[in-house]
Amino acid sequence: MLDVMHEQVEPPPPRRARSLPYDVVALVLQGGGALGAYQAGVYEGLHEAGIRPNWLAGISIGALNAAIIAGSPEAERVGQLRKFWEGICAAPVEWPAGGGLADAMPFAFDLRSAHNALAAIKALFQGQPGFFKPRFPPPFLSPFSGEAATSFYDTSPLQQTLERLVDFDRLNAGEVRVSVGAVNVRTGNLTYFDTSERRLGPEHFAASGALPPGFPAVEVDGEHYWDGGVVSNTPLSRVLSSEPRDTLTFQVDLWSARGRVPNDMMEVSSRQKDIQYSSRTRAITDQALRMQTMRQALQRTLELLPDSAKQDPEIRRIAELARHRSCNIIHLIYQSKIYERHSKDYEFGLNAMRAHWQSGLEDIRRTLADPQRLDPPAPELGIITHDIHRRA
Repeated sequence: MLDVMHEQVEPPPPRRARSLPYDVVALVLQGGGALGAYQAGVYEGLHEAGIRPNWLAGISIGALNAAIIAGSPEAERVGQLRKFWEGICAAPVEWPAGGGLADAMPFAFDLRSAHNALAAIKALFQGQPGFFKPRFPPPFLSPFSGEAATSFYDTSPLQQTLERLVDFDRLNAGEVRVSVGAVNVRTGNLTYFDTSERRLGPEHFAASGALPPGFPAVEVDGEHYWDGGVVSNTPLSRVLSSEPRDTLTFQVDLWSARGRVPNDMMEVSSRQKDIQYSSRTRAITDQALRMQTMRQALQRTLELLPDSAKQDPEIRRIAELARHRSCNIIHLIYQSKIYERHSKDYEFGLNAMRAHWQSGLEDIRRTLADPQRLDPPAPELGIITHDIHRRA
């Protein structure tokens, strides 16, 4: 139904922060534009379950969600996320006959598809409040160089929204580590702006979401950056490649690598996006498993050394690298609806946003309904992955 967020029951009160047997509880947020409301729903479910991530890693819209979470008081994080999403999806496209029309008709999915398409057209031609606005004249008619000639939209409203909703002193205080990915336009290298290394401001998050050619590159310290999704749309490797620590990772993806063979050109475009921007989670976890096997082999080798050799500084560094780590990856992937098309990542209508949010909330509640999913993996495994959709 279209007004799904309005009709849901009152959510249960959030639990107090839970103690989990991990050094790091990470929330990894993929890029995906308007689909990012799914991540907000997942965070609401984590919050109500008492799970408080201490590391947020995001790219593009995932970086924006991370900024709002880390830059808000703990009790206000869900509310601030809602302000952001309700704000940028304001001025909805309304049906003349009212929002209940789609639910009353047997071809409701066609009406929802048309409704979302109208929202996408509105975003293309009018922009979204507090997010981006179209340039006039368009870049191919611009008499100037720079941003006006290299992007279709002005994203200065986004930086103003971030300054209004995000307390950057709180974000940089160290309570939560934040890492956001962007691509250096000059070198083509993926860079992570990380609060463990520098102070982050609105420009770092805007850079992470500067997807060309729609949005202009953002200048940071004399270099220009585009959306991190140009190179890699998911910062999971940033978390897994950190120093060996026991880690619980909630990876929230907005594009599914699995899907059916397209039947028409519109489905081809949609399927291409899904594949292009989906995570290579299996490849990343396979690499992590290989590293875990290497650590175990090094540990067995080090045990054969005499005690005197173990005091050598080089051997001690190797021993630290070989230290056992436990990694539990809980993978949530937004499942596209039958009525969604290739424009789903820029369908910023209120109804679509609320449906995405509710999907994320329901998926994380289903995931956490089995408390064993939060358990560390067996020592001989080291790494385990949970995915309710794949299990289904």
